[in-house]
Parts: sequence; structure tokens; C-alpha cells
Amino acid sequence: MRSIPQPIIAAIRGAAAGWGFACTCASDIRVAGMSARFINAFIRIGIGGADCGVSYFLPRQIGLSRATDIIMTGREVGPEEMLQAGFLAKLVDDDRVMDEALGIAASLLEKSPLGLRLTKEALVFDADSPSLEAALALEDRNQNICSQTEDSKEGAHAFFEKRPAKYGKR
Repeated sequence: MRSIPQPIIAAIRGAAAGWGFACTCASDIRVAGMSARFINAFIRIGIGGADCGVSYFLPRQIGLSRATDIIMTGREVGPEEMLQAGFLAKLVDDDRVMDEALGIAASLLEKSPLGLRLTKEALVFDADSPSLEAALALEDRNQNICSQTEDSKEGAHAFFEKRPAKYGKR
């Protein structure tokens, strides 16, 4: 999920447990409904709590102390706590979850495909960047690549003409 170029939006209602929780952790943007529950179920069934990438993603998303609590205890975590921890981008009523997720997707479709791809690449790389200098070098590389495209020219023209950009291939 992290290696594909397209952003992944998780729309969560009800329980995200075990593998479902792992997929939610690996998603780029998370929108949940009030019925959402997050459970690291692996530890509850006699195996280790660190499985399917949860021990990699969750500490980076909410901090080591909170992640350790959730991963080791396997306790059910409600959506308000996950919003407050910064895990969720949005928390809405259950009947609005898909509309919010699709609204975010529509917003992303208004962006340059290459720009989004390189942004996701940088975010994934920079989660483990060995230094600020390495992160800045990647950002500089990506901006140089993007600035040479027709999408860059179109984006600038659209901005100054106060109109939506019409980007190329998807």
C-alpha cells in the first residue's frame, strides 16, 4: 500500500481490527465514522501485537507511548481518541463517511498526478529519513522534476487566471 503511487483513503465505519487495523494504519488519509473502533487484535489471540506493519506505522502516526499502549494491550480504541491522537484526518457521522472520503478523493483529482505521486514518495521516505538534509534533497529533486512538466505550467496559469487546473494523464 505504501509503495503504490496513488494516495489511499481509508473510510472506516465499525471495527477495524487485526488486518483491518493494519490496512487502516498503512493508508495515507483516514476518515472515520462515529461507530469506528480500532483494535490491534493480534495480541488478543495469543500471538505478538506487532504484525502486518502496525508496529512500524502506528508509532510514527501517534507517537511511541500511545502506540505501545494500543499495540500491547489490544484494547478497543474509539474514534474520538484516534482523532485527538492525530491518527484520523476527519471524524464524521457514519452516514457521511463515504461522502467525506470521496470529497477528499475529488480534491486529490484536482492535483497534478506526478505531483501527488512524488509527494507520497517523499512522505514515505521521510518517515525514515536519515537526516533533514536527505529529506530536503529528495524534496528538491521532486520539485525540479515537477517544475519541468506541462502540469506545472498549467497549474501556474490556472492559479493566476483564478480557474481550476486541467492536468494531463491520470
